[in-house]
Amino acid sequence: MTKRSKESVFKKSSIPKSETPLERTTRVAREMVNKEAEQRLDKISRLRRTRLEREANQAAQVKDGNKGK
Repeated sequence: MTKRSKESVFKKSSIPKSETPLERTTRVAREMVNKEAEQRLDKISRLRRTRLEREANQAAQVKDGNKGK
């Protein structure tokens, strides 16, 4: 029988640990939540950009309308 040293006993294994069902569920759920959050932020920024463009166009029309009077 070979004698084990501290280094060999406490050394991290190079063999990857398999994912448990709970860890898999957690990972998938987090991926879904992160994807939805990213989509939500994209939608918010798109809507904000559209609103700002519309407000700028309305302000320009009001300004042009006042010059004609």
